[in-house]
This record gives sequence, C-alpha cells and structure tokens, in this order.
Amino acid sequence: QLQFVESGGGLVQPGGTLLLSCVVPDSPSDYYAIGWFRQVSGKDHEGVSCITSKDGRSYYTNSVKERFTISWDNAKNTVYLQMNSLRPEDTAVYYCAPSGVVSGTCDPGDFEDWGQGTLVNVSS
Repeated sequence: QLQFVESGGGLVQPGGTLLLSCVVPDSPSDYYAIGWFRQVSGKDHEGVSCITSKDGRSYYTNSVKERFTISWDNAKNTVYLQMNSLRPEDTAVYYCAPSGVVSGTCDPGDFEDWGQGTLVNVSS
C-alpha cells in the first residue's frame, strides 16, 4: 500500500531551521488538502499546518504561525514544511497525511495509514 514518505528531520538548536519534505503517493491535487501533523509520545497527532489543493489556502496551528510555511510542488508530488525559529516545544515526530479543515484546524479524520514520520529534535 502506498504511503506518504516524510524526510528532513534532525537535531537542531533552538532558533534553528529545518525543511521537511513529504512525497505524496499520488498527485497532491487528488486530495482536498495535505497536512503536516506531529506526535509526541503518548499523545494524539496534532495538526500543524495544511494546504488545500484547489486554491493553495494554508492553515497553521497558533503556536507555529509566523514561523512555519507550508508549500507544495505538484511536479514533484511533494509537500514541504519550512520550519524557522524552532523551539524545544516543536520537538516531535512529524507526519504528512491527507487533511480536512475543521473550524480552521487541520484534521486527518479517520486516516490511519501513517508513514514512518521524521523526527524533529530541538535541543541545545
């Protein structure tokens, strides 16, 4: 079964930057939206950001606004998350998945076929 493949995570100091990439198994335009979600051990996936295929509208959770930017490259079937001014509280495993938007929040719905994710560790 085809999966979303995330990459780009790593260890970075507070204030640093990372660029996450997500290869989508089909064209991103086949989905209503693609989202980035993060998970800390023992907790549910948190919606970080998502972007709609029809008009490229983007959504961000409050804690990452003005620091993260989502984008996609349809030619490469890839969705990116540029992460700037990273904070220790951004530490998590980051996943990408199809997304809905519920009251301005990125929501994976009943999606269960999560990929391996990519670990972001913000630490000095």
